Amino acid sequence: MIFETLFWPGLAFNNRRETKRDRKLTPTKLNAPLVGLFLAAFIIVAATLASISQASAAGPSCGRASWYALTSKTASGERMDPSKLTAAHPRLRFGTKVEVVNQRNGKSVVVRINDRGPFIKGRIIDVSKAAAGHIGMIKSGVEKVCYRVIS
Repeated sequence: MIFETLFWPGLAFNNRRETKRDRKLTPTKLNAPLVGLFLAAFIIVAATLASISQASAAGPSCGRASWYALTSKTASGERMDPSKLTAAHPRLRFGTKVEVVNQRNGKSVVVRINDRGPFIKGRIIDVSKAAAGHIGMIKSGVEKVCYRVIS
């Protein structure tokens, strides 16, 4: 009933008999502006939800982090350079600057998100080897950290 009212108004409340002309008309031909309006509303809602999820990911978060030193291409398209201060995060936008603090020793480093990951359950961020060296986690490989978005 709602679908007919949105995409084919008059169908739900029309008591007259259907004619050959009615059969030739399609919902798209009848209501192209209405379909466009519906699509625009859908896009606005999707964009709002995306910004909400980005904002929730932007709050301070704590968990386990690991480091990696591959030289393959990252999800952002650039080549991974273990000597740069970069990191991988599952949701934050590429280019986002994040401060990562090692909870064991209090050391911190600012990294730029340029990849997706980590892909191991229970880990919240992967940092490059250089970043791991700055916060003293190369030997352990995995440490409890907190991070917060800077920009």
